[in-house]
Amino acid sequence: MRFKALTTLFLIAGAGAALAQDETDDWEIIRQPEDRTVFAFVPTTTGLTIAFRCVDGVYGAVIAGLPVAPRQARIRTLRIGPSADHLHDSIWSVTTDRTVAMADYPASLARSLRDGGPVSIVIPGGGGQGRNLRHDLTLPASSAAIDETLAACGRPLEDARDALLPEIEENGLPRGVVWERQPRPTWPATHYAEGFAVLTCVVQPDGGIDQCQVESEFPVDGGFGRAALRATDRARLTSPGETVGQYAPRMIGFRVNYRMG
Repeated sequence: MRFKALTTLFLIAGAGAALAQDETDDWEIIRQPEDRTVFAFVPTTTGLTIAFRCVDGVYGAVIAGLPVAPRQARIRTLRIGPSADHLHDSIWSVTTDRTVAMADYPASLARSLRDGGPVSIVIPGGGGQGRNLRHDLTLPASSAAIDETLAACGRPLEDARDALLPEIEENGLPRGVVWERQPRPTWPATHYAEGFAVLTCVVQPDGGIDQCQVESEFPVDGGFGRAALRATDRARLTSPGETVGQYAPRMIGFRVNYRMG
């Protein structure tokens, strides 16, 4: 099986990074052509490791070294920004290693971090007894490594959709827009018992959705992204404050969680 668990890749990065690191002032990088994998990462002085990876055409971002997520939690919120005064909430999926999380919108995050500089990451409740845990970091710039991961997965180095992501609220929809007919994905042909996919789409004037793309999915070879994408054809939204046929274009995001049983 070509797929390798992300936690396994972290072990490889920690144990053998010197064998794969480029002789440049950049993030460290691991290339595994036999698995179609490119993996760029940076360990931080506070114990976190931040990484972006392309595995067989599927893009992802992971943070390792987090406080252990609660036993039943499937997602966790991290607050990330250039300083403690400019943070925004981002949703991350908890992996089988509950100290590792995967970003819902990894390509946008990669483009925002590749210039390096100050970054604050706040983990709500991560300090115990209800206290937040904050990591104030100074990340090195990535002159090539992050771009290589994006290019390997066919992700653009610049994307106008990034500016629209902050408009997506916690339920995945911009304010004032509601589902008229939600996507109803079918279970893909896969041997996995669970997985997820996160998609973004653009609302059309008549309430249909178009320009849909898979932002993240797990496992990477589970087919969950393709299954969710097929379900967008019949989905529709409504905007009560606007006239049907004249809806303003805007971006939505939605998550599909698959679980057998």
